[in-house]
Amino acid sequence: MTVDRCAWVRDAIRLLEADANRNADTHLHVFPLPAEWGIDLYLKDESVHPTGSLKHRLARSLILYGLVNGRIDEATTLVEASSGSTAVSEAYFARMLGLDFVTVIPRGTSREKIELIQFYGGRCHVVDDPATMYDEAQRLADEAGGHYLDQFTFAERATDWRGNNNIAESVFEQLAAERHPVPSWIVVGAGTGGTSATFGRYVRYRRHPTRIAVVDPENSAYTAAWRTGRLDHTTGVPSRIEGIGRPRVEPSFVPGVIDEVLPIPDAASLAAIRLLKDRTLHWAGGSTGTNLVGAFRLIARMIRAGEHGSVVTLICDGGARYARTYYDDAWVAEQGFDLAPHRERMERFLSTGEWS
Repeated sequence: MTVDRCAWVRDAIRLLEADANRNADTHLHVFPLPAEWGIDLYLKDESVHPTGSLKHRLARSLILYGLVNGRIDEATTLVEASSGSTAVSEAYFARMLGLDFVTVIPRGTSREKIELIQFYGGRCHVVDDPATMYDEAQRLADEAGGHYLDQFTFAERATDWRGNNNIAESVFEQLAAERHPVPSWIVVGAGTGGTSATFGRYVRYRRHPTRIAVVDPENSAYTAAWRTGRLDHTTGVPSRIEGIGRPRVEPSFVPGVIDEVLPIPDAASLAAIRLLKDRTLHWAGGSTGTNLVGAFRLIARMIRAGEHGSVVTLICDGGARYARTYYDDAWVAEQGFDLAPHRERMERFLSTGEWS
């Protein structure tokens, strides 16, 4: 590495750290539960990042990982396989560093997502078959002499579970003055698997008794893979809850640090985000609904067992991106979703503490 190139990399890392320092840590909201339950539910609001989602942390970590490993310099084209929030955040950081960014997306990706990626200067490369996205991204990176960020492989290792933009460390610091500072459960979804790996490793490293639950939408491979140990399990069907669930088990999924995987119906996830908006005014995406349903189920289990404590989950992104889908009654009806029985179950739980 030349002296000039070393100077560029050092400045690039400074810019990424400055971005982290400018943005105060994300809020930890309290979801209202009956006081007599003796259980507190917290929502870590990742939607307030500059690019509006949990993936802001991941994108920064992936690019830092490339920089410190000598894979990115001032002339590197960054490439990803993503049509969603990860690509939006990576485009943001690529523009900050003056780097070209291209993401491979499947045909049919929503216009809203494409416009967000393009807003930050990213380019979208369309493929007809979503299963070819990974290979196509690697091909584009090879042809450009660039770097394939590869969120599905590097998510679990790019984020240091002991520090460096660690969401787990942030949660525990924010809980320090609460009545139950060490949560009984942390509930997260799995897209890449990086978030569950970070939380799972951190609680073991810090010797906390906290358990990690992964909530999994329909069509995802993670539930069966975790239960059977078959990490080659595939479904061949994409998730309808954006950001989580995968048709295959991704390399960043670390089953050994997970205590439970809870399958969640997609209609329940969509009912939950509407309940969340009505009860707290927080407008969130579908994966947040999946988290919330899983948290409710675990809290009901704690109540049955006579346990007190706290549960933490995430607001993964904001609801504005889904105004024409998850929050649109006509779209919901077209998909064949019936939200009513799931909403009734959650309302009954919040009144009685029982999950039928």
